[in-house]
Amino acid sequence: MNKKNIAVFASGNGSNLQAIINAQKKGYIKAKIALLVCDNPGAFALSRANQAKIPIALLAPNDFSSRLAYEQCLVKILKKFKIDLIVLAGFMRMLSPYFVKSFKNKIINIHPALLPAFKGTQGIKDALNYGVKITGVTVHFVDEKMDHGAIILQQEVTIKSSDTEKSLAARIHAVEHRIYPQACKLFLGKRLKISGRRVKII
Repeated sequence: MNKKNIAVFASGNGSNLQAIINAQKKGYIKAKIALLVCDNPGAFALSRANQAKIPIALLAPNDFSSRLAYEQCLVKILKKFKIDLIVLAGFMRMLSPYFVKSFKNKIINIHPALLPAFKGTQGIKDALNYGVKITGVTVHFVDEKMDHGAIILQQEVTIKSSDTEKSLAARIHAVEHRIYPQACKLFLGKRLKISGRRVKII
């Protein structure tokens, strides 16, 4: 049986990329990490991909005439690499409905809060500032709206009274690095069944 191909999208440090690389090396994820897509030439994720000998598509949005032209180029590259699953790992760009429809139910994202609470780029800080006692991590399918698609996995993280943004982020990232490879494994094993907003693990 042919191995499935994963593309990871990252804009920064790429710690979730590393977690997926590690899981793949151990045989936990039985797939090929076929491509890193990056929009930031200064991203440390590029070094991680180079170290793991993963091909890189470094595409700066400013080099394209429009968002559509940028995404059309991306779609062409992803189809060339025969990508079965797109994993967003700190990719700081909102994907358009055109792109999402091109890979319907094949794009997953991780968010550092228990969605639908604390959407957006400051999920850890927002939960801490709001004063909630419990936050966590969500892995979800990507749809046309921000942090909105059907939820695959969630795990709680308790907020301590002594927590700073840094200490809370460290515990949230540790959970991310555990459950994101798990979600990839479930998807690749065809164990996720979507029905409306519900995702059943079969």
